[in-house]
Amino acid sequence: MNGLPARRLLLVHAHPDDESINNGVTMAKYAAEGAHVTLVTCTLGEEGEVIPPDLAHLAPDRDDTLGPHRIGELAAAMAELGVTDHRFLGGPGRFRDSGMMGAEQNRRPGSFWSADVDEAAAHIVEVIREVRPQVLVTYDPDGGYGHPDHIQAHRVATRGAELAAEPTYRRDLGEPWRIGKIYWNRVPRSVVEEGFARLKAAGTPFPGLASPQDVPGVVADDRITAEIGAGEAFVAAKAAAMRAHATQIAVDGPFFALSNDLAQPLFAHEYYELVAGRSGAAQGTREDDLFAGVEA
Repeated sequence: MNGLPARRLLLVHAHPDDESINNGVTMAKYAAEGAHVTLVTCTLGEEGEVIPPDLAHLAPDRDDTLGPHRIGELAAAMAELGVTDHRFLGGPGRFRDSGMMGAEQNRRPGSFWSADVDEAAAHIVEVIREVRPQVLVTYDPDGGYGHPDHIQAHRVATRGAELAAEPTYRRDLGEPWRIGKIYWNRVPRSVVEEGFARLKAAGTPFPGLASPQDVPGVVADDRITAEIGAGEAFVAAKAAAMRAHATQIAVDGPFFALSNDLAQPLFAHEYYELVAGRSGAAQGTREDDLFAGVEA
């Protein structure tokens, strides 16, 4: 099919760095196995806080050049994961980071949060019809933790998947394609609690300690339908990808912190909830392959 590999995975994320934190192991594993991994990032993350003091001038209240800088960080992170197909929704800078919920940036012209969902989804449709992925990974309706860009990424990815399958919609964007399986990023509550217990026992390498409530997408263990664990090499690739996002993330061994300097565990396994499509695992068990049961 147009020379594409038999297995094709699409991930839709809000900002550069979200993909490495949530899906670094998964992306590295499938890329290494020869699957076509496509990342669509919806904004440049222009409103992010900057960790390194020598890069503080990039911040939105100073030079406002953080977005272009993060393009380079994302490219470096994808090189660590072996992912060559990474794109920005509608092109770099088409949609701007909306800031945290309730911020003035939510209402700025061009902000992702203020974008028309169907107009933004058309860009996803074009990617889906080109790449024809069997699997889509994105956030839950709350965006994992209520950030407006994450919520909007969920809406746009979901709507894009619907429209891409519609035979009468925008044939100029390619032939219709129905994605077989859609997953939301998740973390089981028991894993989060164990991770923080491990962090407390080891002693935090950062000024403060986050809490399980700071981890996006935490749900009861029985909501988890898939678990991807791929060995130390892929965990190391994930950590390296996270380090590549140096303005946003500090990594210290099996722990990391964002700009708030609060330590969190770096998860070696990644977890998902199947919300569309049929599980390829036996009833009562978790999938260990997101492509289980899909047709080429």
